Amino acid sequence: MHHRLRIKFGRGEEVKFISHLDIIRLWQRAMRRADIEMAYSEGFNPHPRISLAAPLALGVTSEAELMDIYISRFMSQHSFADCAGRQLPPGINIIQVYHIAANLPSLQAQMRSAEYTVKAEASDGESYVNQAIASLLEKDELPWQHQRDTGPHKYDLRKLVENLWLEGWQDGCASIGMRLRCGSNGSGRPEQVIKALGLGYPLFTHRTGLMLATS
Repeated sequence: MHHRLRIKFGRGEEVKFISHLDIIRLWQRAMRRADIEMAYSEGFNPHPRISLAAPLALGVTSEAELMDIYISRFMSQHSFADCAGRQLPPGINIIQVYHIAANLPSLQAQMRSAEYTVKAEASDGESYVNQAIASLLEKDELPWQHQRDTGPHKYDLRKLVENLWLEGWQDGCASIGMRLRCGSNGSGRPEQVIKALGLGYPLFTHRTGLMLATS
């Protein structure tokens, strides 16, 4: 019988440029070193059953990453956190571990939105930032595009923005809070929202929360 654990963990400055796949490998290596028996998928090419809720962009830190791991032998939350935590590198810290039912939908299927704090240059002042936020939220749609490796990607940015707010302003820089849609129907990108607000390129981006479907 396989046991499903959900781990909430943080990613600090030390690992903010590590790719999504390398984060998975990092956890797999930590499991091996901790002698935690991971469960494997079936088929011709079995692989460890481990998945992240939503990839984190390079250069972004987080206090809210979610990951599901299936293990082949039962472990208490505290034992897992202790054993795995000792094998993880600086910058990865386990915040919470809990058991969940194996038959629940995947993390990716449950994802609905993500929250961020983004710091960016705002030389036009605090009132400009508040006006820009209000203006964007009042729009019914916001046709947008950004360049991908495969060419321009066109979409309605407004549909991906659930909420925006000014967390603080100091010395020509604004801290913007944002809740963006994150799921199979599209995911908002913080740097694109900052660009739409007319602010400078983000100096700091930190994910503060991941919201899952409640049913």
